[in-house]
Amino acid sequence: MESGKQLSGTLMLAVFTAVLGSFQYGYSLGVINAPQKIIETHYGRVLNVLQNDSLLNGKEAQELHPSVTMYWSLSVSVFSVGGMVSSLLVGWVGDSLGRIKGMLAVNILAVVGGLLMGLAKMGPAHILVIAGRAVIGFYCGLSSGLVPMYIGEIAPTAYRGALGTLHQLAIAIGILISQVIGLDFLLGNDIMWPALLGLSGAPSILQSVLLLICPESPRYLYIKLGKEKEAKKSLKRLKGEYDATKDIAEMQKEKEEAMKEDKVSLLQLIRSPSYRQPLVVALMLHLSQQFSGINAILYYSTAIFTRAGVGQPVYATIGVGVVNAIFTMVSVLIVDKAGRCNLFLIGLAGMCLCAVIMTVGLVFVSTYSWMSYISMSAIFLFVSFFEIGPGPIPWFIVAEFFSQGPRPAALALAGCCNWTSNFIIGMCFPYIEALCGSYVFIIFALLLFGFTMFTYLRVPETKGKTFEEISSEFQRRRHAPPPGPKTATEMEFLEGSTDA
Repeated sequence: MESGKQLSGTLMLAVFTAVLGSFQYGYSLGVINAPQKIIETHYGRVLNVLQNDSLLNGKEAQELHPSVTMYWSLSVSVFSVGGMVSSLLVGWVGDSLGRIKGMLAVNILAVVGGLLMGLAKMGPAHILVIAGRAVIGFYCGLSSGLVPMYIGEIAPTAYRGALGTLHQLAIAIGILISQVIGLDFLLGNDIMWPALLGLSGAPSILQSVLLLICPESPRYLYIKLGKEKEAKKSLKRLKGEYDATKDIAEMQKEKEEAMKEDKVSLLQLIRSPSYRQPLVVALMLHLSQQFSGINAILYYSTAIFTRAGVGQPVYATIGVGVVNAIFTMVSVLIVDKAGRCNLFLIGLAGMCLCAVIMTVGLVFVSTYSWMSYISMSAIFLFVSFFEIGPGPIPWFIVAEFFSQGPRPAALALAGCCNWTSNFIIGMCFPYIEALCGSYVFIIFALLLFGFTMFTYLRVPETKGKTFEEISSEFQRRRHAPPPGPKTATEMEFLEGSTDA
């Protein structure tokens, strides 16, 4: 069967089912923002520190009580803490239970977290919301590792990039949906906010039902469990009736390579010289995603939209969410044609330019009112460039860098790096912004320039390559001689080459 005909109905169902976990991740990321004032007011009532409903009435006369501020901060940040901890367990869960059973098992966490938040008004709301957010964060840390792992292993080589990008698309759609139904006239009000938060765990119910009919990863069955018959059956369910000999041979080669080395733990992955280069590249890609300033831009967008005279900045923020989703779809369509490295470079360079434009707009906004619109345009372009490359690619390219043995540990470490840097940005940005003022995005511009140069020099292209070929590329780079005068042997080779 030709690779172009390998997108079977079963494969698409399996990918859709997996990315329901990514959708939950996106929803949980975005859902806490819209009802902030309403939840803070409810916390104040529960803690008996709110004398009236001034926050709900839009009046800012009453300062937030320190205890309300503390509990609200915990409600937001505990999500990232849960993800940081659980992301290190991705490898263990994926190997112990398998990809399908692993996703099924962690869905229990999503349901528990959703119920805790959905029932917030029936008990101490601040405690139930914080507990629910912690459990959902723990779930998302595991899910954000298991989903790319599963998709990367079942996707045909020709479509691995496009299908891998669907993880980020589902996150973007989850964020957008949470923003829309978080509007005041839907669920973002004093009566319905527990339901809004509780829906964080709802997709896991649908996913659990669909996972029961999805095939397990053939790579996991063959390489990890040694079940060739089951692996062939799974391959044929995913690709239709075809000769699986080539795929089995590729997995056999990968298994033989994996058998030459002991099982790779997190510590071994960090210590091993043979994995050092792909690991450094993988971690840098995840660092570039978070330290690009995307979360800071989204955090700051409402203030810029307000300054530009937008009457309802929440709708402008939803507009950012729409752009987010649209350009992730663009990435899905072009990632397997343009290549991972090219899109990542374009995205980082574009974001760097937008950060400079944003700074110019903020510095001169008080002098020229039209600069507000320059800043608004820079936000939309920044998000567009992010979703073309730096947003989706780190999630699936790590799975392409590593063979079956070290892959779970690498995904776990990369996920932990992503969650940790996300937490650092979320905690530190308000203080950095207070210190630097309008020049805050120059910091991100400098970081983005550094990440762009690193990507250009160190990140290999993985488009259309097997795991074995990508591994060989890293090996070649690791053993390549340092740049300098060519040796006699090299010169003789070049002179004899028809390409010279």
